[in-house]
Amino acid sequence: MGANNNVETNSTNELQVRKDKLAALVAAGKNPFEITKYDVTAKSGQIFADFDNLEGKTVRIAGRIVSRRIMGKASFMHLLDGDGKIQCYVKRDDVGEDVYADFKKWDVGDIIGLEGFVFKTQTGEISVHAQKLLLLSKSLLPLPEKFHGLTNTDLRYRQRYVDLIVNPEVKDTFVKRSLILKEIRNYLDSKGFLEVDTPILTPFEIGATARPFVTHHNTLDMDMYLRIETELYLKRLIVGGMERVYEVGRIFRNEGMDTKHNPEFTTIELYQAYTDYKGMMDLVEELYKLLAEKVCGSLDIMYQGTEIHMGNWERLTMAEAVKKYAGCDYYEWESDEDARACAKKMHVEVPADATKGTVLIELFDAYVEEKLIQPTFIYDYPVENSPLAKKKPDEPAFTERFEYFINAMEFGNAFSELNDPIDQKERFERQVALKRAQEPDTTAQVDYDYVTALEYGLAPTGGLGFGIDRLVMLLTDSASIRDVLLFPTMKPQD
Repeated sequence: MGANNNVETNSTNELQVRKDKLAALVAAGKNPFEITKYDVTAKSGQIFADFDNLEGKTVRIAGRIVSRRIMGKASFMHLLDGDGKIQCYVKRDDVGEDVYADFKKWDVGDIIGLEGFVFKTQTGEISVHAQKLLLLSKSLLPLPEKFHGLTNTDLRYRQRYVDLIVNPEVKDTFVKRSLILKEIRNYLDSKGFLEVDTPILTPFEIGATARPFVTHHNTLDMDMYLRIETELYLKRLIVGGMERVYEVGRIFRNEGMDTKHNPEFTTIELYQAYTDYKGMMDLVEELYKLLAEKVCGSLDIMYQGTEIHMGNWERLTMAEAVKKYAGCDYYEWESDEDARACAKKMHVEVPADATKGTVLIELFDAYVEEKLIQPTFIYDYPVENSPLAKKKPDEPAFTERFEYFINAMEFGNAFSELNDPIDQKERFERQVALKRAQEPDTTAQVDYDYVTALEYGLAPTGGLGFGIDRLVMLLTDSASIRDVLLFPTMKPQD
């Protein structure tokens, strides 16, 4: 406890010292917070990349002091800008005695502007020789200790702004996240998809299992719900004749939190008329291969110590997967009772009235998912857990649905979309009735307007949804979803 108090005391003392320095600057008419702009002509990355052309030329750079070495009449420091760190040489005779005196009072963490010429030191380090210096912003709090960095993960997530300063690899993750989104959009746009926006606030809770966040609209005097998916609005657009649409959407679910789940997260949902779930399967495989090449430079990537071969995707029905990994053959069960007996033999608990489809799902969860390390499509899901997917014409106990798994983690979900309004209405009503039976206080309703949309006619459609955050985790080798969210949800500190 004493050590923590000591750290807090040191931080408090440092804050006061820096406030006193700021007060002295203001009193001297040098308030850095009054400066509104600084014309930057080069960044560190550009200087390193184009040194041969920039050597000896004057540049104006700006950034944060992250280290420095005062040596009497001359000093070295490192400046951190948006591209990275660059060494700067500051000599009293070049910048002037008064400016140099001010410079020596500045602190690590301060943001400055520097004008000077590009050169290479005797040790061969590309640097900028300062001729003019200007303090642009005063840092009142010290950065974490130079050699220890910011390693406390809880503090890193709470103070991402500090994390980004002292841990350069963190910024790389978010640069890759931006690249991933850009490449996904480029790919879908090239396929003729149109990016759209649909409502985040919805008028009622739908019957899905995900629990929503509730808010209140004062003018309309009605509760509203943050969306748990973008699906139903996007399919309305397919009804309206927009044949290929997608949305990069923020989704909100009032549920648990762990290394794979955050209450708000980003998904992409896309819908394409006149194709089916097999068409979506081909799209996923092509897109993920492209992303691996673009972001990681190879189809073989490492994730948490496991090599993932993104160029090789296995395709198994759920029944085939359960037979392969659990040794249970769905097609040998002649009745629901046979299925329940098999579950008991495999030590898997199922409801007393479980159907063959329900048992298959439970066996999959218990025995299969953890084995799906390499990219695998699992398709043909039982109708029991697929309320929005079209039934297989030749096997109505199954639906034309798939999910895909990598490193024992589910990454996305796709359907041949149900476009029969009568069937859809019945499934919705059963879903809501079940939810009301399980949660008597629920406000879940059937989305009858969506049923009305289907009554106008939805073309045969393939639909796909996948999480951006898990995809970024995979392509940046990040262990937790919090590592790929700039500001993950955190419990407030006292």
